[in-house]
Amino acid sequence: MKKIYTLLTAFVVTIAMWAQTLNVQVDNVTYQFPASQTGEMTYQDGSTLTIQNKTFNISDITSMSIDQTSVTDNLVDIVYNGSSATVTVAGNVAPYVTATINGAHVTIVQSNTEAVDDDEITYQLSGSTTDGSFSLGGSYKCTVSLAGLTLTNPNDAAITITNSKRIQLAAKKETVNTLTDGSNGSQKACIYSKGQLQLQGNGTLNVVGKTNHAIKSASYVSIKNLVLNITSAVGDGINCEEYMRMRSGTVTISGVGDDGIQCDLDGTSSTGETEEHEDEDSGNVYLEGGSLKITTTAAASKGVKADGDLKITDGTINITTSGAGTYDATDRDAKGCSGLNADGNMAISGGTLTLKSTGSGGKCIKVDGKLDITGGNITATTTGGTYSYSSSKAQPKAIKSDGNMTISGGSITATSNSHEAIETKGTLTITDGTVYALSSSDDAINSASHMYLKGGTVTGVSNGNDGIDSNGNMYISGGTVLACGAGQPECGLDAAERYYLYITGGTVLGIGGGNNSVTATTSSQCVLSATGSTTAGTAVSVKSGTTSLASFTVPTGYSPSSGGGGPGGPGGKRPGEGGSFSYLLSCPSLTSGTSYTVTIGSSSSSCKASTSYSGR
Repeated sequence: MKKIYTLLTAFVVTIAMWAQTLNVQVDNVTYQFPASQTGEMTYQDGSTLTIQNKTFNISDITSMSIDQTSVTDNLVDIVYNGSSATVTVAGNVAPYVTATINGAHVTIVQSNTEAVDDDEITYQLSGSTTDGSFSLGGSYKCTVSLAGLTLTNPNDAAITITNSKRIQLAAKKETVNTLTDGSNGSQKACIYSKGQLQLQGNGTLNVVGKTNHAIKSASYVSIKNLVLNITSAVGDGINCEEYMRMRSGTVTISGVGDDGIQCDLDGTSSTGETEEHEDEDSGNVYLEGGSLKITTTAAASKGVKADGDLKITDGTINITTSGAGTYDATDRDAKGCSGLNADGNMAISGGTLTLKSTGSGGKCIKVDGKLDITGGNITATTTGGTYSYSSSKAQPKAIKSDGNMTISGGSITATSNSHEAIETKGTLTITDGTVYALSSSDDAINSASHMYLKGGTVTGVSNGNDGIDSNGNMYISGGTVLACGAGQPECGLDAAERYYLYITGGTVLGIGGGNNSVTATTSSQCVLSATGSTTAGTAVSVKSGTTSLASFTVPTGYSPSSGGGGPGGPGGKRPGEGGSFSYLLSCPSLTSGTSYTVTIGSSSSSCKASTSYSGR
């Protein structure tokens, strides 16, 4: 013991003289103490040594050495090398870190760090192993930094964090990191965090989930700056609770067996969105920037699924779902895929959204509550057919809300080759923006209740049903409205039986088969009625003498199923052949009882303006 004491005294003198670092190694864990921090070292009872509040059992110390290594405070450096791993702990946090290594499986337990200037510990992981893992327990915030790591655990999760506090998982700049878990395990994900998980950094993180999800947090998930590639997962790409927020970065998710991103409510009731998301448990998803690309192929899978609300303010979002429909025995309902899905409400105020659903019963946007679009550029396309299970059906639609739908800005292109392109089970209100909806076989735009078209440019084109169909009153008071329906008995503008179309403003063109442009019209702004052939690109104008009052172009995509005599009837035309259709026109400059020249293509006729029109 005297020899050990003499050796320690020599170490103290040497460190003090040369401002070097004392390295204390316990198996594959090295604790580094800079000379400026060691202070008094206590050697007690011949069995323990205390340095900078870290107490070692002498019998556990493998070696002690002095060198000129530079030590970074608050850093725990973990390096994987094949079947082994090493851990190096900065002396100032040594009292708070207990590290255990089994091969290349590293387990860390972290205790109180408040004594370290309330700062947090950073665990830096690098190197490569095909049989390793990182596990972190404790109850304090910390950062896990990935600095060129290839980590595969063939039996369990690659990273398991049971610490219930906020964890920053960061990929260092210009590094590529790949994490893979094992097949047929019991883990919840390749990366699992019990606490809040902040995914960030200027590097790249690739994740493969072979048992369940790729990334799972029992709390919220946020993403910033990171390049995140989830290349496959048995379950969801990202699964979290409370809320999910993407602020920036590039996220690509594919090869998943369920949803791309799923956010659930943690408790039984929602807090709703809170200030700065403090203590929030809403099930909300916030997409605020960056680039998000998701591809799903599983039956009834969702690109992004929010248990609460879904809010999109910016970013480039590209989601494709191709899975078939399926029957949900729990809900007793047939269901299809959807690109963006919210059990609550959905609000879109910015961003560029490209959404496509090709499977049966699929939808690009599906909202159980209300849908509010105030900005952004949205392209939504569905190409699948109806999914049927017994008497239950899932119908494909580009954009659908069960609650009211309001559009007050942005640009929307919605296309469906089967059923409605845009449908709300409530009221539809459009006050601004550009809306183009095309359906091959059903209504282009449909509302289950009243419809209010107050501004913007609204185009509804159907080649098999009504262009714009309201199952309540339809009120047009501003903007430009172009509605093109199929042959008899379909309409361009259709207010359901017992309801009316009111035109009090705006520039309006309705085209439909026979005399059925509308079912009924009551108007304080005059309307004109004409007939003529129609194909996409046909020029339509209204003139008073030589003065042009309104001009239209029959919209792209209009190739109605039949005209004149109706589907299959005398005079009927094949798609694209045109035929005789009924035209309803209205603009603010018309005067009741005055005749105007209506030109359709190369044909002109004189039409008298009226304040009422009946299509029946």
